[in-house]
Amino acid sequence: MLKTRIITAIVLIVGFTAALFKASDMAWAFITLAATLIAVWEWSNLIKLAKRQMYLNMTIALSLGLMVIFASNIPLGHYKDELEFVLLCTSALFWIVLAPVWLISRKKVSQKFILSLLGLSLLLALWVALNGLHSISPWLLLGVLATVWLADSAAYFAGKSFGRHKLAPEISPGKTWEGVAGAILAATFYGLLLCHYLHYSHWLIVGLWLIVVLSVMGDLFESLLKRQAGVKDSSQLLPGHGGVLDRIDGLIPTLPLVLFYIYFPLFSNLQLHVR
Repeated sequence: MLKTRIITAIVLIVGFTAALFKASDMAWAFITLAATLIAVWEWSNLIKLAKRQMYLNMTIALSLGLMVIFASNIPLGHYKDELEFVLLCTSALFWIVLAPVWLISRKKVSQKFILSLLGLSLLLALWVALNGLHSISPWLLLGVLATVWLADSAAYFAGKSFGRHKLAPEISPGKTWEGVAGAILAATFYGLLLCHYLHYSHWLIVGLWLIVVLSVMGDLFESLLKRQAGVKDSSQLLPGHGGVLDRIDGLIPTLPLVLFYIYFPLFSNLQLHVR
């Protein structure tokens, strides 16, 4: 199992890195849209939609994605900016306001239409963020991704070594407050390195803490969906790693909010400046 997990991780890392730095914006958009469609399918399966409804979700996601990609060539293309704005705002509203309440209450929502619409909105917002951050700078995107990945790894090892106090035992029994502390500590060291070598303001570290908190929320929310669906993984697509949703759960809240902050600074009181 460990060998399979490592081999899959190596393949994913090599393929992702090559696409991140070598693919054009158009190619990157298509690659990430394909991954998003898989995630939409997995989300639809978790909330137990009928096959026809699952195909409808896929069609809607694909249609909106193609509309964004070919915005300059189609009549509805002039609504691209409005669509992206709505998706990013929806994601920000959900993760800042609604998701914490949902996780605390652990309320089971049975309305499949609401869950379906939520999945489409959040996953398409993630896709918009992947493309938006990539167009600004692949290194910026990698920096945010590295924060989430580093925090996730640190949380795992800190939880295994020191975990005593459960974070949300009814949602994900394996997660602990010690793991969260390890993730925050790792993000702090990562931020200090960036501030030292790239001369960013130390306010960046606060931003990294927020990214860690959001990534934990994304992980817990997907765990809640899986627990309510009675499954361990979102799918078996990635040997040793589960499904696409299992790999991107921490990115679903973080990337859209980072892009939201960059594109709409008036919604934030904190400005990160290079010294």
